[in-house]
Amino acid sequence: MSIFGKKIDPAAKAPSAKPEASVNKKTAVKTVKADNGKKSVKAEAETKSMKDLYGATSATKVKDEKKGQAREAYGNAYRILVKPLVTEKVSNLGVLNKYVFAVAGDANKIEIAKAIKEIYGIKPISVNVIKMLGKNARYGKISGKRKDWKKAIITLPKDKTIKIYEGV
Repeated sequence: MSIFGKKIDPAAKAPSAKPEASVNKKTAVKTVKADNGKKSVKAEAETKSMKDLYGATSATKVKDEKKGQAREAYGNAYRILVKPLVTEKVSNLGVLNKYVFAVAGDANKIEIAKAIKEIYGIKPISVNVIKMLGKNARYGKISGKRKDWKKAIITLPKDKTIKIYEGV
């Protein structure tokens, strides 16, 4: 065989002895090509889940210091619960075992309940969510609007309390 007057050795076309490897990010599986050029061996590249590949944190077991029991830690509980609200109305709700928190705008009731359980170790009875509209504000000639935000009213079981007012 010749191309443009050069002779090509058929032995040079044979696949190399060294296998080629590639990693598929979606399945986290390493595919190794054998000498014959076909995909023959699949080996796991990593033991990470899909969430770990894309940067999200997965649930891990954390031992509760007070009770000695294992509970799940999600890692983003402090992003969901922005801050506790400390007002006169909220302090009156404390008698009914209800606590109020400013929460992330995209948080839902299930995520809020998991965050309360992770941070305080108490599973709430109910979670009520209210979307608060930001007030219109004027500073001289300049008018604008404050941010919209979300608050959650957490109802805890009887005989369970949260110490929120320590630093106030």
